[in-house]
Amino acid sequence: MNASVRISTSSLRAHKRRFAGTFLAVLLGVAFLAGTLVMGDTLRASFDTMFGDATSGTDAVVRSADTITTPGESQGVRQPVDIGLVKTIENTPGVAAAAPDIEGAGQLVGSNGKPIGGQGPPTLAGNWIDDTKLNAYELAEGRAPSKSGEVVVNRGAAKKGDLQIGDTTTLRTPDPVKVTVVGLATFGGEDGMAQVTFTGMTQADAEKYLTAKPGEAASLRVRAGPGVSQQELVDKLTPVLPKGVEAITGQESAQENTDMISSQFLTIFTTFLLVFSGIALLVATFSIHNTFAIVVAQRTRENALLRALGASRRQVTVSTLVEASVVAVAASAVGLAGGIGIAAGLQALFPAIGFPFPDGALVISGLSMLLPLAVGVVVCLGSALLPAVRAGRTAPLAALRETAVDQSGASRTRAVIGGGLAALAVGSTLGGVLVTPSLWLAGLGAVLALAAFVVLGPVASSTAVRALGAPLDKLRGVTGGLARRNALRSPKRTAATASALMIGVAVVSLFTVFGASLKATMDQTVSRSFAGDVAVSTPSFGAGGSGLSPKLAPAIASQPAVEDAVGLGRGVAEVDDKGRALTVTDPVTLGKVFDLGAVRGSLDDLGTDGIAITKAEADKQHLKTGDTTRLTFTDGKQEKFTVRAVYGQSELAGDYVITRAAWAPHRTQDSDTLVAVSFKDGVSIDQGKAAVKKVAAQYGNPEVQTRHEYAQSSAGGIDMMLTLVYALLALAVLIALLGIANTLTLAIHERTRELGLLRAVGQTRAQLRAMVRWESVLVAAFGTTGGLALGAFLGWVLVEASDGASDSAFAFAVPPLQLVVVALVGLAAGALAGLRPARRAARLDVLRAIATE
Repeated sequence: MNASVRISTSSLRAHKRRFAGTFLAVLLGVAFLAGTLVMGDTLRASFDTMFGDATSGTDAVVRSADTITTPGESQGVRQPVDIGLVKTIENTPGVAAAAPDIEGAGQLVGSNGKPIGGQGPPTLAGNWIDDTKLNAYELAEGRAPSKSGEVVVNRGAAKKGDLQIGDTTTLRTPDPVKVTVVGLATFGGEDGMAQVTFTGMTQADAEKYLTAKPGEAASLRVRAGPGVSQQELVDKLTPVLPKGVEAITGQESAQENTDMISSQFLTIFTTFLLVFSGIALLVATFSIHNTFAIVVAQRTRENALLRALGASRRQVTVSTLVEASVVAVAASAVGLAGGIGIAAGLQALFPAIGFPFPDGALVISGLSMLLPLAVGVVVCLGSALLPAVRAGRTAPLAALRETAVDQSGASRTRAVIGGGLAALAVGSTLGGVLVTPSLWLAGLGAVLALAAFVVLGPVASSTAVRALGAPLDKLRGVTGGLARRNALRSPKRTAATASALMIGVAVVSLFTVFGASLKATMDQTVSRSFAGDVAVSTPSFGAGGSGLSPKLAPAIASQPAVEDAVGLGRGVAEVDDKGRALTVTDPVTLGKVFDLGAVRGSLDDLGTDGIAITKAEADKQHLKTGDTTRLTFTDGKQEKFTVRAVYGQSELAGDYVITRAAWAPHRTQDSDTLVAVSFKDGVSIDQGKAAVKKVAAQYGNPEVQTRHEYAQSSAGGIDMMLTLVYALLALAVLIALLGIANTLTLAIHERTRELGLLRAVGQTRAQLRAMVRWESVLVAAFGTTGGLALGAFLGWVLVEASDGASDSAFAFAVPPLQLVVVALVGLAAGALAGLRPARRAARLDVLRAIATE
C-alpha cells in the first residue's frame, strides 16, 4: 500500500498539469454547491434575527383560528378579528398593552409614476401602531402619521421609488388614495423586509381603505406586563377570547413568518440553485472520467511494467485511486473556500441589484462544509473508479506493445445495451405522456433517454463526426481532413468528451423549448378564451401588487366606445370542505367577453345563491346543474349554493364563478385582477384603447393592452426565468469546455511525435493550430447536436406530461431562432476550448517532438 502511495505521489508531481482540468471541474462544482448552502443558511439565520428583532416587543398575537388555503397557496386566508376585543384584552390581568394590526394590499406609486414593487413579494399597507414595542417597524426619519392622508413608508420602498419626506404620491388600495410621506421606517434594523414594501397610515384610514367594514383587523398584538412570560400571557388570554379566535406567543408568530419566507422563497431559491449545482457536478463527472480514462490509456506501458516488476492488480488500481483522492480532496478544499467567497460576493451583490440581503456574518455550518467536501470526493473517486479498475487489469505483456487499438465505438454489446435503454426510454415516455399521464413515468423515461444517449455516444460518434466534418475537407483542405480523422480516432473518447457538453446543451435546450411552449400556451389561452379587444391589468406576479379597483370596470363600461367591460375579482371559500379560489364577477357580461366553451344551464340568474362551475370541477365533485353545494367563507359563515351553470373552459375565468352580490357579505379587501373590454362595432382598437386609458388614469393608471400585448406581458416572467437559467447553466458549460480543452491537451501529449513529423514534412504552425481548433469544434458540434436533440425531446416530454397532469391545455412549441443561437454558442465554445491546446501544439519543438517515444 505504501508503494502505491509513493507511485501515485510521484506520478502527480511529474504530470500535475494533466489533472488541471479535473481540479478545476471539481473546484467549480464544489464551490457552487458550498456557496448555495452557505448562502441559504445565512439567509435563514438573518431572517430569523430580523423577525426576532422586529417582533421582540410582541408577546402574543390574537387572530382567527381557522384558515382557508387554496391549491398552490402555502399561506391561508384568515377571518378578520373584532377590534373591540382590544378593550377586553387590555382588562385581562398580565396585559400591559394591546393594539390592532390592520393589514392589506397597498402599492405605492414612485416619483416617476410607476408602481413600486409587485414583482413577487407582497406590497403591504396597514395602520401605524403608536406603541413602539408592538410596532414591527421602527421610525427612522420624520414622524408618525397623525391625520388622514399621511403615511410612513419603509425606507427601502422610498429609495426604490425616489420618494422623500414631504412628497405626495398615490397609494393603490386598489382604489387610488392621495398620500403624503411624513416618515421613513426600518424593519428589524433593515430598510425593509426583503423586497416587501410597507405603507403605514392612521388607523382610521386603514379601516377605511383596507377592510370590508370598520372595526376589523387582521390580528391584535399584545404586550405582557412585568414578570409575565409569553406562554403565561397566552394562557391568560385564551379563556377570554370568543370561539374561533386564538392566541399564540410572539415567538410562534415570528417563527411562522420566518417559515413563510423559507417556504415561499428560501427553500425554492436554494433548491433551484442545488439542482444546477447537481447539473454542474454531473457534467464534471464526464470530464473527470474522460481525463482518467485517457491518462490510464497513456500509461498502459508504465502500468504493464509495474505489473511485470511484481505489482499486483490491486496496487495498480489503488495507485490510480490515490491520485484521484489527492486531486479530489485538494480541489474540494479549495472549492469550499471558493464557495464561501461566492456567498460573500452574493451578500455584497444583492443590495446593489435591489434585493436587500440582511446584515450579519456568514453562517458556515458543519453540514454546509462537509456535504460539498464529501460530494466532491465521491464524484471524483466515482468518476475515476472504472479507469482505475481498467488500469489494474493491464497485462504485463502490454509493456511490449507500442499502441492499443480503440474499438470501443464498434462494440456490439454497447449498441445492444444502448438500444435497449432507448427502447425502454421511448416506452416509458410514451406511457407517461400518452397512455396514463404521469410525471413520474415520463421522468423515468427522460432519465433512461439520457442514459441511452451516453451509452450510444461512442457507437454514433463515428457516423456523426464523419457527417458533421464532411464540409471541412472542402472548406479547410488537408487541415480539415486531418482534424476530422483525429476526432474519429477514438470514438469512445470523442463521445465521452462531447457528453459533458451535450448535457449542458440539453438542459439549455430543454428550458428553451419549455419556455417557448409556456409562451405559446399563454398565447393560445388568451386567443381561445379572451373574446374582448383590450385588457386592463397591473404588471405584477406572485403576492405583489394591489389589483384593480372594482369601480374601474363600470367606469369603462360607461364609455360610448365600449360595448362590454367585466372585472374579474378573486375570493376564497371552502367548497364542500376543500379550499377553492372563486372568481367574483358579473356572469352575464363574463359570457360575452370570454369564451367559456359549451355552457349547460344559464349564467343569467346566478343571483346571491347560485354558482357556475367548470365541467372538470363538476365531474370531480360529482355535481350537475340543479345540485347544491356548501360554501364556507373566511368569516366562518356557511351557505348553500345551487349549481346553475356548468361551462367548458376555465383558463382565464377560473373554476368557480359567483356574483359580486353573493360575495359582498363575506368580502375582505376587494379588488379585481383583470378587466376585459370589448368595443362597439366601428370603433378601432386605437380609438377604444385611448378611451380606456383615459378612464384608467383615474384609477392608478394600470396598463391597457391589446390581447396580444396582454399574452406577451403575462409570459414576461418566463424570459426572466430563462435568463436566470442560462446564467446558472454557464457554469456547467464552462466545466464541459474545460473537459474538451483537457482532452485535447492530453491528446496532444500522446501525439507529440506525430505532430513533430507533420511539422517536419511542411505543416505550418497556423495549419497545426487550425487542425487542433477544428478538432475541438467537431467534438463540440457532436455534443451540441446530441444536446439539441435530447433537449428538444425532453422538452416535449415535459410539456406533454404537464398537459396530461393539468386541467389546462399546454401547447408544444420549438423556437428555431433560439435553438440556432444555442447551436452557434456551442460551436463557438468548442472553438474557444481549442485555443490553448492549439497554441501549445504549435509551440512544440520539431526535433524534440520527433525524438519523443
